[in-house]
Amino acid sequence: MNQQQLSIEQATVILKLLADKTRLTIVKLLQEQDCCVCEFVEIFQVSQPSISQHLRKLRDADIVKEDRRGQWIFYSINTENSTFSFIEQVLSQIPSQKEKLIELERSGKRITCC
Repeated sequence: MNQQQLSIEQATVILKLLADKTRLTIVKLLQEQDCCVCEFVEIFQVSQPSISQHLRKLRDADIVKEDRRGQWIFYSINTENSTFSFIEQVLSQIPSQKEKLIELERSGKRITCC
């Protein structure tokens, strides 16, 4: 595998962002499926501004990207990012969070804003 190595500075920025439990869980969830802010609010049971702050930090680092669909913004992992393979390696070491999405669907709150 011939992948580009990251600088210590690049790795540090990513690892600091992913060191936060909420942000790490968000990115792991996005590995499963695109999500809207309102879905993260339900999953984490925190305020919309708090979730938006986490997503802003991830977006500013180009780890996630936004896709506007009508009045709603959906988030996904930015697979075009030069650091994506590093992020993917980190995510491969933690358990799936798919159960959170399944539970959200089971409770009828899968996409409450759309």
